Amino acid sequence: MAMAPPRASSLPVFSRRGPFHIRRATPLGSVLLRRHLSTGVDEGGGLGSSSKRRARGPVMAAKKAAEGGKQEEGKYKHTVDLPKTTFGLRANSVVREPEIQKLWEENQVLKRVVEKNTGGSFVLHDGPPYANGNLHMGHALNKILKDIINRYKLLQNYKVSFIPGWDCHGLPIELKVLQSIDKDARKELTPLKLREKAAKFAKETVNIQMKSFKRYGVWADWDNPYLTLAPEYEAAQIEVFGQMAMRGYIYRGRKPVHWSPSSRTALAEAELEYPEGHVSKSIYAIFKIVSPPPASNGLLEEFFPDICLAIWTTTPWTIPANAAVAVNSGLEYVVAELHASVEDTLATSGGKQIKRGNALKVGENKLFVIVASELVSRLESKWGVKLSIRKTFPGSALENCRYTHPVNGNECPVVLGGDYITTESGTGLVHTAPGHGQEDYVTGLKYGLPIISPVDDEGKFTEEARKFSGLDVLGAGNSAVVDHLDKHLSLLVEEPYKHKYPYDWRTKKPTIFRATEQWFASVDGFRQAAMDAIGKVNWIPPQAENRIIAMTCSRSDWCISRQRTWGVPIPVFYHVHTKEPLMTEETIEHIRNIVADKGTDAWWYLPTEELLPQKYHDVASDYQKGTDTMDVWFDSGSSWAAVLTKNEGLSFPADIYLEGTDQHRGWFQSSLLTSIATTGKAPYSSVITHGFVLDEKGLKMSKSLGNVVDPDIVINGGKNTKDEPGYGADVLRLWVSSVDYSGDVLIGPQVLRQMSDMYRKLRGTLRFLLSNLHDWKPEYALLYKDLPKIDKYALFQLENVVNSIKDSYENYQFYKIFQMIQRFAVVDLSNFYFDVAKDRLYVGGTVSFTRRSCQTVLAAHLLSIVRVIAPILPHMAEDVWQNLPFEYVMEDGLVPKFVFELKWPSLKGDWLAMEADDVDFWNTILELRSEVNKVLENARIGKLIGSSLEAKVILHAADGATLTKLREMCSATNDADALHRIFITSQVETVNSLSDEFLSTVPYTGKYTSQRTSEVWVGVTHADGAKCERCWNYSPQVGSFVDHPTLCARCYGVVDVQPLPAAAGVC
Repeated sequence: MAMAPPRASSLPVFSRRGPFHIRRATPLGSVLLRRHLSTGVDEGGGLGSSSKRRARGPVMAAKKAAEGGKQEEGKYKHTVDLPKTTFGLRANSVVREPEIQKLWEENQVLKRVVEKNTGGSFVLHDGPPYANGNLHMGHALNKILKDIINRYKLLQNYKVSFIPGWDCHGLPIELKVLQSIDKDARKELTPLKLREKAAKFAKETVNIQMKSFKRYGVWADWDNPYLTLAPEYEAAQIEVFGQMAMRGYIYRGRKPVHWSPSSRTALAEAELEYPEGHVSKSIYAIFKIVSPPPASNGLLEEFFPDICLAIWTTTPWTIPANAAVAVNSGLEYVVAELHASVEDTLATSGGKQIKRGNALKVGENKLFVIVASELVSRLESKWGVKLSIRKTFPGSALENCRYTHPVNGNECPVVLGGDYITTESGTGLVHTAPGHGQEDYVTGLKYGLPIISPVDDEGKFTEEARKFSGLDVLGAGNSAVVDHLDKHLSLLVEEPYKHKYPYDWRTKKPTIFRATEQWFASVDGFRQAAMDAIGKVNWIPPQAENRIIAMTCSRSDWCISRQRTWGVPIPVFYHVHTKEPLMTEETIEHIRNIVADKGTDAWWYLPTEELLPQKYHDVASDYQKGTDTMDVWFDSGSSWAAVLTKNEGLSFPADIYLEGTDQHRGWFQSSLLTSIATTGKAPYSSVITHGFVLDEKGLKMSKSLGNVVDPDIVINGGKNTKDEPGYGADVLRLWVSSVDYSGDVLIGPQVLRQMSDMYRKLRGTLRFLLSNLHDWKPEYALLYKDLPKIDKYALFQLENVVNSIKDSYENYQFYKIFQMIQRFAVVDLSNFYFDVAKDRLYVGGTVSFTRRSCQTVLAAHLLSIVRVIAPILPHMAEDVWQNLPFEYVMEDGLVPKFVFELKWPSLKGDWLAMEADDVDFWNTILELRSEVNKVLENARIGKLIGSSLEAKVILHAADGATLTKLREMCSATNDADALHRIFITSQVETVNSLSDEFLSTVPYTGKYTSQRTSEVWVGVTHADGAKCERCWNYSPQVGSFVDHPTLCARCYGVVDVQPLPAAAGVC
């Protein structure tokens, strides 16, 4: 339905009442200008058509004369309004961007903008990167995304507070320190000296990383970052720990945890990685049954003494710690007689070498094995044997059956496990070692099984493992256990098994599950509250919610203690004799106060007496300090408490957390758990996640592949500037805006060249706008109601684009903004509006209505585009603003000195109120123009014309209404709306009919058809009249003016009233 015509605006399009604003309008696709031609840089620094048909006569002639050409060719050059600007086409970003950043810093622009903004607060809480080494492209993606959001919110009048943070504790930094000193010096290294060196290293790294972040153009409170090593931060962390402890969520227990022998410490799930290609030594083994289930009614008696339980494991080294075999009560099991084949000891299956154990060798005794019935045929193939089923029964019937331990000879029970026992692999029976597996541990608690873990901190068997003592469990110890089983006829098959296995993410070496005394956070105590809170958070993209739910609902208790020196100590004391821990609200508060004043080093240098409250001084000698430190994820997971609740201008919960998708098991989760446990609510309202950065082929970056893209080299250039040019930060930021970060993103030399080309073209668009406003003042702006139709249509398009871009900013879909800017500002504007506008801008007359009307529209475009690109390309936007050729006054009367002192374009309702029929007709004109261009190109190829200005276009429409509208545009009183200006030809005529005789006089024709207009016939002939020396249009009026015989009527009118200024020049 057509919109009602708006009331005529009484305000200029470009007024002092303020910037433009927008509302939702029609879909962008229906209003974007149609693409006609490729773009290129024209003589004015803007983007223009590269087609040979385009007319550039007056500009080229004036330019040639200004450069010393023949005077005859530039006779009227002084009457041509050439573009002028100090805004260079070449950005020279490597030099110019640091100058702009210095300008911001010296003038404290961020502080100025925040203080002037009157809206509410906006807090994007920074997830702390690790202070260990230089930044990589993932850091750049992350921080630039945050900066785009913060800068957009500044333009939306929010008081933005962004405090950058760094994670400064933990093993990697400790290892860096140890690697930096020789062996002898390590022996002399006390905990305090190590901590001193670690702190120094972390702070130096923070400064290096901060410098890089600043170079990316990231705005933040760089003078007041938060560091997890700062005393005030550590104190807040201990406070969170204390609150959780007092609520009963912190406990000490002996449980299996991920243990890194290479780092000699417990690890959290977030500190693990699962590289491809790990191969374990897997075995099928048998444990001999010695007694049937107590109430089995002779279930297995007929098979004694030759009946065994068959198990499968990928960790043979855990067999010495075996305490039971678990079955699934819901599965069906069988007793199968094993008929061994006389095959080679070594065989191959599926490309893998399989070693058959001695238990499969043919002997006189029969062998019966218990396995899940579903797996019989698969095991026959795997073992190379025949299995004859002799009896079938449910798993529940096996409970409390007993077998002989294959290493120590003890009797062990069969127990009922959980749903983790399946028939996807193995035998359906699970070797259970509660000291080496979480599920085994839970089953062990149910049955009171012993928690055996005969492995030390280095991953070697202890004396408890008897004959295996001192052997590395992941090496010689593993093989020794297999050999022992084989020697004692307990090994059926040994084969390599390729699967995902947990590695220490720092040392890149395998980990083990090992039961040790550790401190835990009982997630079960607040799991449901965490799950409820997850549902109230806005997750972007939405599927991220499923990921955090899966990781939270299934996670075990959180092991928060680490056996390292560089970290925040767990504030606990142990009785010297009983080893009982002392940790009360009073002791924790006392330590918190000490840490706030002196830092956590005090834990190491103060005596126990001073660390304990006054009431314990008399018994201080009975206690000793604990040596465990907190998991670094507890460090960073407490940032909401240390930063959001302790700093003025911030708020809890934060509006947004934004990090990589791996943080669902890291910072997102640790922050959620600590916050829920102590406050009952999530620390964030929205969570945005991004993928990983890969190379152009979709491969993970690595030095060995030589495909690492260094953000600093992208910005500043490498040693070989030809192969590694310096693109500047804005090109890198443009890339960030171009990718759909909800998945993994690609970058490489070709991608960067594409971004650089896009950046250059956008800069050309802005240069065109600036250069054609060199003599503009806001008071020259025309009223909207007085604008030509083409200018109203251009403003309609602009308002729709700005509106769509705002929606995309609000939804954090920056790649859509990139696409819109590319289509509208780079392609569509230059291919149509700029192309058509050049005639009236250059030769229409300095103060003519049509030129001032066009400048009114150009100013509106400049002031809108510079703001919508500013969050993504702040350096370019600021460069534009510093080269603004006129003074812009905001509605509050202030003159913004910097681009971010502006606000987002405000709503211009009149611009969107264009009649629907008029919008449709302009869409038709643009489509018709495309067909006209095709016919003009054929005429050029056929040598009828050189440029399009040598042509006359003839139109005929079968539809009467369409023909009437076309005829009105041919004779438009407003020159800007005339069809020959829109087609960039010298004349356009319409005819009522097409006779054969007439058609024979038109050498080049074409047809345009649409549902709106039916068919429009297009013809092209040579233009009538002679060529105007000034504008190069053809006109019968050339020669009619005695004092200017080479000019057309329009140019005569301009020249006759225009004074003779000094020749204009192109800057």
